[in-house]
Amino acid sequence: MTVDEYARRCEELFALGGYAQVREAAGQGLAEVGPDPVLQRWLGLAHAAEDDDDHDDEAEAVYQEGLRHWPDDLGLLVSYLELCLRADSWEHPKREKRAQSLKQRIAELAPPGSPEAQQIEAAMGWAGRGYWEDARAKADGARAERAALASLSTDIGRAMSHGAPAAAHPEDLRAAEVAAALEVLSGPWNAPLRLVQRYRVASYVAAFVLSFLTNKVLVGSGTVSFSLWGWLWYLPLLLAEGKLKHARQLARERAVAAVEARHAVESGRA
Repeated sequence: MTVDEYARRCEELFALGGYAQVREAAGQGLAEVGPDPVLQRWLGLAHAAEDDDDHDDEAEAVYQEGLRHWPDDLGLLVSYLELCLRADSWEHPKREKRAQSLKQRIAELAPPGSPEAQQIEAAMGWAGRGYWEDARAKADGARAERAALASLSTDIGRAMSHGAPAAAHPEDLRAAEVAAALEVLSGPWNAPLRLVQRYRVASYVAAFVLSFLTNKVLVGSGTVSFSLWGWLWYLPLLLAEGKLKHARQLARERAVAAVEARHAVESGRA
């Protein structure tokens, strides 16, 4: 396989969240075709995407090794800069200092208006972020996750109404998510959870009303002076959310496996 073929495999796997598979593909490519800055960058990105201190250290080592061979490679420079800007200045003061030298070097190589310069501007949004900026970023991430689950729930309800979904391409992530969700929600014991997913909005409204009334009745009757028991009505909703999250993870694994299988067939034909 060529460098471009390995890079394309890495890009497809990375888009699906198959970071371990990206590292495997990049490592295999480096072993087969020899040192290459593109594959070195993908290897570093796949470590950094794990958002883990140990993987961040591995990513830094990969970027540093790559820059020793290709000191002017903008892809490696920008990726390393992003890693440094995302690092905690208290825990990793050296990365904060290194970011300054990386910015200076990139400014020399990337003129204003270039794709690399735009990527630097986006990465700079992480520099100097305070507590409230981090809190807002986490809140945005949580809202995006809830929106994704709500969208998936809508597709699940549509699939339930129209029977089993038609066979889709194994690399179609949304189709894989719906199929996985129907699978994890199958069985008579999951009937209440399927009902919750099919009528998601009504279920949340009903849970709120029942929770409020339950707490009010328990306090009003003198059974307790303060009640949180009503919140138990949200338990089926939380269980259903957990099922959807599991289904999404299962779908990603299946889509990644499908991409790997396709590339294995293609490499076998080459």
